[in-house]
Amino acid sequence: MSKLRFHGMVLTAFGCALLALPAAAESQARIVRLSDVQGGVQIYKNAGLGFENAFLNLPITQGTQLRTRANGRAEIEFEDGSTLRVTPNTTLAFSTLALSDEGKRLSTVNLTEGRAYVNWLGKSGDKFTLIFSQEKVELTQPAHFRVAVSSDAAQIASFKNDLAVIAPTGTVKVDKKKMVSFDVNDSDRSSVAKNFEADVYDEWDKQSVGYHDQYAKNNSTPYGYGFSDLNYYGGFTNFSGYGSLWQPYFAGVGWNPFMDGAWSWYPGMGYMWASAYPWGWMPYHYGNWVYAPGFGWGWQPGGFNSWHGGVHYVGAAAGFQAPVAPEGTVSTVVVGKGGPTVTRTVATSLVVNRGSAGIGIPRGSLDNLHHLDGQVAKTGSVQLHAVPQFSATSSRQGGRSYGEGPAASSLSGMGHASAPSAGHASSAGGAGHR
Repeated sequence: MSKLRFHGMVLTAFGCALLALPAAAESQARIVRLSDVQGGVQIYKNAGLGFENAFLNLPITQGTQLRTRANGRAEIEFEDGSTLRVTPNTTLAFSTLALSDEGKRLSTVNLTEGRAYVNWLGKSGDKFTLIFSQEKVELTQPAHFRVAVSSDAAQIASFKNDLAVIAPTGTVKVDKKKMVSFDVNDSDRSSVAKNFEADVYDEWDKQSVGYHDQYAKNNSTPYGYGFSDLNYYGGFTNFSGYGSLWQPYFAGVGWNPFMDGAWSWYPGMGYMWASAYPWGWMPYHYGNWVYAPGFGWGWQPGGFNSWHGGVHYVGAAAGFQAPVAPEGTVSTVVVGKGGPTVTRTVATSLVVNRGSAGIGIPRGSLDNLHHLDGQVAKTGSVQLHAVPQFSATSSRQGGRSYGEGPAASSLSGMGHASAPSAGHASSAGGAGHR
């Protein structure tokens, strides 16, 4: 850091050490991540605006409510990398996101209606509670299960390990690979299903769990949320004088990490920055962005004892201007080319351009972004022909060809595009190298 010159730093009123608060008393300062947004998803932040359109990388705080519309899906990622996924027409509330007196994380989620998948990693003695209908599950150990709630019934199915459901009639055991239903109209009487019935969204959940398992390996940071996206969308490089810096693929000359995002208001916390990039969580809340001449912008890990809600950087290119939190409003303010959401239900192709830094590429949809990065650096852009969604997982590595093809318009915008995953690619566009 001796060669780094402090060039500028813009902080929101919330740029303080939220996650480093002492555990002398229960604190409500925990923040988790809205890590995937597809289709219509809305968030209620108690900001006086009712339900607003939600987008990728929004912070989730205690008291936040989330709901999906008929075409909406979302994923929430907790600090240790545990995940909660919700399907269309689902409503839930984060009634507790706190720390115990011993510093353990306490999370309570109320599922009002719809369907949710929980993959709880059970690390460090943290406790997760899911309340659904009149039942609840309290977890301190790893578990993976599905829960569905309607006006007439509640159902829980375990994918991994046994579960204990606390119901009005007593504790009900749910064995691995078993399903239990509760009849709302009959005093929540429980019954064990004869067969384990698959759900249409089980494959989405399975693919998402596989993505995190594959790309979260070798994590040396104290946090797990966002690390799988760092491994998928970019890589670390040792740069002389600066140490190990992470940079997204397809960054390009002139790219800076604050080109696309939004300022989102939270009561009592002020504006917090939400990056538009699919990997845009950990690099914006820990450590610093660094501008290194001859390398460009890279993220320097560190500072894991504090959580930044604003814009932090060290050094800058000539003419760089960091986005500044707005004043006099509590509405979401978009920065850059993208809007708060991107919804694409039908797509035959997309193009990855130099400077896109991963925007528009659904996570896990291509086997080797490092190779594709080299193609984009040489040709300026690469066209991707769509293949069925969820086709690219850890069980299908390689085998993708790169040929000739026409160029298409580039994609940009906040959020995670609900488009089929991309498969074969072809080069198009101008020349150059990032």
